[in-house]
Amino acid sequence: MQSAGHRLHDVEQHRPLLDREEELAHGPPLRSTDHIWFIQDGCGMICAVMTWFLVFYADFVVTFVMLLPSKNFWYALINGVTFNCLAVLALASHLRTMLTDPGAVPKGNATKEYMDSLQLKPGEIIYKCPKCCSIKPERAHHCSICKRCIRKMDHHCPWVNNCVGENNQRFFVLFTMYIALVSIYALCLSGLQFFTCVKVQWNECSDFSPPVAVMLMIFLCLEGLLFLTFTAVMFGTQIHSICNDETEIERLKNEKPTWERRMRWEGMRAVFGGQPSLLWINPFAGLRPHRMLTLRLRRGGAEFSV
Repeated sequence: MQSAGHRLHDVEQHRPLLDREEELAHGPPLRSTDHIWFIQDGCGMICAVMTWFLVFYADFVVTFVMLLPSKNFWYALINGVTFNCLAVLALASHLRTMLTDPGAVPKGNATKEYMDSLQLKPGEIIYKCPKCCSIKPERAHHCSICKRCIRKMDHHCPWVNNCVGENNQRFFVLFTMYIALVSIYALCLSGLQFFTCVKVQWNECSDFSPPVAVMLMIFLCLEGLLFLTFTAVMFGTQIHSICNDETEIERLKNEKPTWERRMRWEGMRAVFGGQPSLLWINPFAGLRPHRMLTLRLRRGGAEFSV
């Protein structure tokens, strides 16, 4: 399609020459923390519910099978508070990852009026996604599940029912980190509980009968090992991507960088924001619930936005 002074290519796989500032020249959008984003995908919603169920299961076994029956009050209190705080941080990180707009490009903005407003130079080429009819900024890729182009899309994770992209990668890293810590903690408590119960009468060690308690602890250990393996791999992959300023899609496609790469600590600061501080590991940082409640519900394609 030819237009006065510029050309528009309906090619998804090419890199665009349009940067983010030019794309947003027509007006500032809602910030990712100002609205709720939710993908209506059956598989993703089931996986998200399963994630919460498994975390609640681990909390139940640790609290009611291991800690509450303990005769050592301080042992039960300290470990109970620590484990439950880690579980809350993990679930909060999961919610922030799932309900944060990962960096979706406005759908259907490839109109003649909008392109004219960009004031492109003669001969400059921009690229339009043929699937969602949007002008693709640099490093954006189309997600077939979200049905949108996502800035700096790393991958679509069904366990958080969302893409991991520019705006929510920090929360996904925190989610994998806290789930790994929860898994390690649960495995350590399970091992300690088992050896303690072997030395004494089992009825003095747990309120549950030996077969039930052993079965619950075995399931918890299997869950912990699976969670730990998955999250450790994902955490390492994400940190490597951040430090090399290269998403997983860009690495798999072997795309040569056309952007100025932010390496190591510069990349970490770009994702987590500012200098290293406790805010880096706080999934509640930047949350403005009062702002979300004042906005009305909108539906567009595969996602709900508030």
